[in-house]
Amino acid sequence: MQKKDIYTLTILIFLTITTAFFSNYYSDLKLVGLIILVLSGIKFVLVAFQFMELKKAHNFWKGLIITFLTVFIGIIYAVL
Repeated sequence: MQKKDIYTLTILIFLTITTAFFSNYYSDLKLVGLIILVLSGIKFVLVAFQFMELKKAHNFWKGLIITFLTVFIGIIYAVL
């Protein structure tokens, strides 16, 4: 594995632990839903760009993924 992959995995593990922390200890706040969604979105972007090699893709596909993620998180948060 390359160093970038190890750094990315470390960040993903940290974000997962942070998500679990927020869901366990601050579950009564309404803002926690948005925090968990944003952390999950960051994890999605890290996986997509690092491990699916989307960083080498055309700018159109990068923008489409980011736009989809933003709309998806917005819709889910509106439903919550």
